[in-house]
Amino acid sequence: MFNEKKDMPSQSQPGERNIIAKNTSLVGDISSDGDFRVDGKIEGTIKTSGRVVIGKDGIVTGTIDCTNADIEGTFSGKLLVDQILSLKNTADISGDVTLGKLSVEPGAAFNATCTMKGAVKAISNEGQQTKKTA
Repeated sequence: MFNEKKDMPSQSQPGERNIIAKNTSLVGDISSDGDFRVDGKIEGTIKTSGRVVIGKDGIVTGTIDCTNADIEGTFSGKLLVDQILSLKNTADISGDVTLGKLSVEPGAAFNATCTMKGAVKAISNEGQQTKKTA
């Protein structure tokens, strides 16, 4: 009776999509395991282990911390993308960006300080000879 396990729904299932619709404004912090699509306006922080999509009419001011991001609209603030940031030709980005990989279509505005994670490669001294002069 008390030892039976009951299936309880989790708070957020992977693959779920959260949508902030056009003409919607939100001020505050959002945290989820699912994906986000923003077609409205957000001022605050979005933290997710999924993908963030900012639509053509979407505006985000604040911080985004996610795995992947596709941006068509406007972003201003601190952007942390673990894997791939994809900027479409209508994107307008400003602020500080830290990412794994970057894809930019012609026409996108990218006015940000950019740091690429894992981009540092070891430089070996093999094949280099030192010359001594007297």
